[in-house]
Amino acid sequence: MDAALPLSVRRVALVIQYIGLDFCGWQRQSRDPSVQQTIEDVLSELCNHPITLHGAGRTDTGVHAAAQVAHFDTTSVIPPERWAKVLNARLPNGILIRESAEVPLSWHARFSATWRRYRYTLFTAAIANLFIGQFSWHYYLSPLDAGLMQAALEPMLGEQDLAALQRSGSQRRHARLEVQKAVCWREQHFVYVEVQASGFLYGMMRLLVGLLVDVGRSQLSVSEFTRIWQQRLRHRVKYAAPPQGLCLLGVGYREHPFGEATCQSALFTLR
Repeated sequence: MDAALPLSVRRVALVIQYIGLDFCGWQRQSRDPSVQQTIEDVLSELCNHPITLHGAGRTDTGVHAAAQVAHFDTTSVIPPERWAKVLNARLPNGILIRESAEVPLSWHARFSATWRRYRYTLFTAAIANLFIGQFSWHYYLSPLDAGLMQAALEPMLGEQDLAALQRSGSQRRHARLEVQKAVCWREQHFVYVEVQASGFLYGMMRLLVGLLVDVGRSQLSVSEFTRIWQQRLRHRVKYAAPPQGLCLLGVGYREHPFGEATCQSALFTLR
């Protein structure tokens, strides 16, 4: 709870969708507009006091979210379930609040979460598609074997140290996390990589996909892929996949304030 607020404060949780192309990511930055800042500015004006919005996860510049979860504390008399409608009338088109609800003051969008799920989309057709480009990586130079990519992901399940898949600049004290799900599959011209974990390292998904593509085009063996992350060979991870193909699909909680139905209905698949 924000220390400056009185004890009568209420905590409101939000399910948020956003298209990341117009933002420098989720987290507030000193210069460029972020999703967090854009919503905080509207909330602060409506509440007549400064608002801090706490998100379940931080997305990079250009990365999208289908169901980000966040919370804020306020003394406003606006009913918690009305906040979605009130905010949507004032937010830019690239941000949508799907639902709002009151939660206990002990509940935290980030620290109460048990998992986050991300999906990366690759579009492999030879000819680009303007309506798909802002949500996928147009990768057409080499065929991708989704079966090999899936085989490379399977050893990652469980508690792992994934320091090889963390960008420099992270403030985390360690790189250990639990990978709960890791799958890759093809649907016609689309290849999807989906990972669910207890948490994600800074830049992890984009570095993972960048390395995984080398497996899919048979430039890196499954065993060598595994050796790179198991032995924390960060220097072997050469490049990150572009941001627009990545989307935060949802966030899980032991007691979800919105229920699984709200977040599941927010998921999308390009075809």
